Amino acid sequence: MNNKIINIRKYSGELEPFSFQKLENSLQKSGASSEITHKIIEIIKPKLYDGISTKEIYNNAYSILKKHNKLHASKFSLKKAIFDLGPTGYPFERLVGALLKQKGYKTEVGVILPGKCVTHEIDVLAEKDNFTYAIECKFHLKPNYSNNVKIPLYINSRFLDVQEQWNKNPKKTSFLKQGWIVTNTKFTEDAINFAKCAGLVLLSWDYPKNNGIKQNIDKYGLYPITVLTSLTKREKKLLIENDIILTKELYENATILNKLDFPKSKIKKTLSELQNLCDLN
Repeated sequence: MNNKIINIRKYSGELEPFSFQKLENSLQKSGASSEITHKIIEIIKPKLYDGISTKEIYNNAYSILKKHNKLHASKFSLKKAIFDLGPTGYPFERLVGALLKQKGYKTEVGVILPGKCVTHEIDVLAEKDNFTYAIECKFHLKPNYSNNVKIPLYINSRFLDVQEQWNKNPKKTSFLKQGWIVTNTKFTEDAINFAKCAGLVLLSWDYPKNNGIKQNIDKYGLYPITVLTSLTKREKKLLIENDIILTKELYENATILNKLDFPKSKIKKTLSELQNLCDLN
């Protein structure tokens, strides 16, 4: 590797030394072999310059990886794919609900619940083993956005208002136990510390360590359709507008591709990619 230090520009605008190790780790976590990873790095290395953006490096690596293995490229693009679910937060809420369902929870998305003081809309309501959990989803379009301590402070007050009303209702068959906050970006240290103290559960891209959104999506194979390399942005948007959020949903409802007049050649490529990504061979 070249020993010259190259400073890259992060999404926040800050500069930091580029790490070949980080790029190597990301490529290998997508499933790329050591040989392909080394090849990609060797191609990218001469293109680096002081001030290059992380986005440009990512796009270069993704384009090369896509030529070698579309499945690995899909996994490599997961973080960006979640941002591409926007601009509204509803598809992200559906993704969170699907993840919890895989973990054995009964889930509902977009539930209106009365509190002691006011009525609240709960993004995802999850129930398991006679306990219910109120989950707030914080979807952001900017990768550098950090959820500060104001977020858990606010969510905790909402949860306590709903919890008191729920648990005194004799018709409820489960106990409203806990509030959760799930985000596609990150939390500040103060937000994490307050949540621990207040008893809230936090989930972000890489928090808790080794059990964040990325690890859970990989574990259960619940990839958003925005990871698909065989579809254009317009085609992905069209599917999302028709409430198809996950690759598994598209695979199980593939006839929608015909209903939406997708070309036969495109359908064939998409189904092949879906089959590999959903591990349904």
